[in-house]
Amino acid sequence: MLKFFEYNWQVRDEWLNWCETLPEDELFKRRVGGVNSIHYTLFHIIEVEYSWLRAIQEKQDVPINYKDYSSIASLQSLSKECRLEIASFFVDNPTFDSNKQVQPEWEKTSLSIQDILYHIIVHEIHHIGQLSIWAREIGLEPVSANFVDRDMIQVSHYLE
Repeated sequence: MLKFFEYNWQVRDEWLNWCETLPEDELFKRRVGGVNSIHYTLFHIIEVEYSWLRAIQEKQDVPINYKDYSSIASLQSLSKECRLEIASFFVDNPTFDSNKQVQPEWEKTSLSIQDILYHIIVHEIHHIGQLSIWAREIGLEPVSANFVDRDMIQVSHYLE
């Protein structure tokens, strides 16, 4: 499962780098489907991952205000900051009980850590697919979603 987090982080970084050359109007343009814009989609991916991982650790959710992250550089910083805490969780808890039940603040029922981790992985992959469609709609090549032949960065690298 950890490999999929590493994959998602690597692809997310590539999308954030891809966005650095995108005209601002395309970055914030309201689009059909998803969560409205390329910029907000990237913010949403980061925020959701962070909230769910805090729930797994039975920590209080920390709301992140979208208005505080109006540039790609600020999203890159947010992603790295949140990822540091998430990577630490995986490194510090290599044998966590994936069947353990936790109840996030925003849920009415408890869920297994395993199901939450699957949800986080699929959520990001889903939104990356939307970004790929939007990239093609504006005539640009999307970031590769290919898992095969990637030089995967180990989770411990993110702690450096």
